[in-house]
Amino acid sequence: MKLAGLKSVDGAHEDSIWAAAWVPAADHRPTALLLTGSIDETVRAWQPDDLAAASPPAGGYALGVISLAAHPAGVIAAAVSIDSHVRVFDVDSGASVATLDAAPSEVWGVQFHPKGVALAAAGGGSGSVKLWDTEKWQPIASLPVPRPEGAHPDKTGSGKFVLSVAWSPDGKLLACGSMDGTIAVYDAVRMKFLHHLEGHHMPVRSMVFSPVDPHVLLTGCDDSHIHIYDAKEKGLIGAMSGHASWVLSIDMSPDGMAVATGSSDRTVRLWDINARASVQTMSNHSDQVWAVAFRPPGGEGVRAGRLASASDDKSISLYDYS
Repeated sequence: MKLAGLKSVDGAHEDSIWAAAWVPAADHRPTALLLTGSIDETVRAWQPDDLAAASPPAGGYALGVISLAAHPAGVIAAAVSIDSHVRVFDVDSGASVATLDAAPSEVWGVQFHPKGVALAAAGGGSGSVKLWDTEKWQPIASLPVPRPEGAHPDKTGSGKFVLSVAWSPDGKLLACGSMDGTIAVYDAVRMKFLHHLEGHHMPVRSMVFSPVDPHVLLTGCDDSHIHIYDAKEKGLIGAMSGHASWVLSIDMSPDGMAVATGSSDRTVRLWDINARASVQTMSNHSDQVWAVAFRPPGGEGVRAGRLASASDDKSISLYDYS
C-alpha cells in the first residue's frame, strides 16, 4: 500500500481548516465531492481529482466550522460551527435544510447513521451524545456518557467533554470519545449504554469503525497512539504508535486494509492494519493536520483510491491511495 501526492491547494481557505468530508456520488452527480470547513466561517466544495472549486464558498458558520459529515445518499451534509449550531444543507445548491440548535459548547463532532436515518453529534460539554432523526429533524435521544468505574473525580468537568462520535457500518453500535480518554459504546438499536473501552487517558479527538468489520473501532488520541478495539466484546486488540504528537484525525480505507492519520506533528501517516505498523509518512503540510478522509467507493470514472488531508496551514492535499 502506498500514497502518492496528486495535488495540493495552498490558501484553500482564509484561515485554519479543521474539517473535511467526502460526499458520495449520487444519481444527479456521478462523482464524489470533497467538503472542507474552516475557522474562516465557510464550507467549500472541491472536485475529486483536481481539487478545483466545485461551487462558491458557503458562509454563515459563526466562529468557524469544526466538523463535517455527509449523508450516505450524497445529497445533504451537516456542519457544526463553534456557535453550537448544526446546519444541514443541500450539497449542490448550498441551501439550508435544517438548523439544529444546542446550548453553547454542546456539539462537536457529527456523523450520519450508515443508512441515513439519524444524525449523531458529540455532545461537547454536556457529556452526552445527541441524536436527531433525518426526516423531520426532531431530537431522538440524548445518551449520557457515564464515568468509568474507579475513575478519579473530575472537579473541572472537562473530562466529560465529548469530542468524537462514530457509527458502526451496520448501524448497531455507536461510540464516542471524550476529553479524558473515556470511550463509551452504546447499543444504537436500543439506545442503551453497553460499556467503556479502556487504554487512553488523554483526549480522543477522532474515531472510525472499520468498513469491513462492524465490531472493530480505531481511535486517535492526544497520547500520540492509535488504538484498535473490539467495540462489541470490550477488548483492546492492537495499538500503533509513531506520531511525535497528538493524533487529531483518523480514517480507514474502504478496503479495510489501511488507516490514515493526521497529527499535530504536521504529518499524515499511512498504516498497515494487519502489520500494525506505519508504512509511509507524508509531510505536505506545515502545520497541524486536523482532517484526513478517504474517498468513498462508487461513482463514474473512479479508477483509484483517494485520500484528502486538511491543515491549520490553510491547505488541502490530495493523494492517490493504491
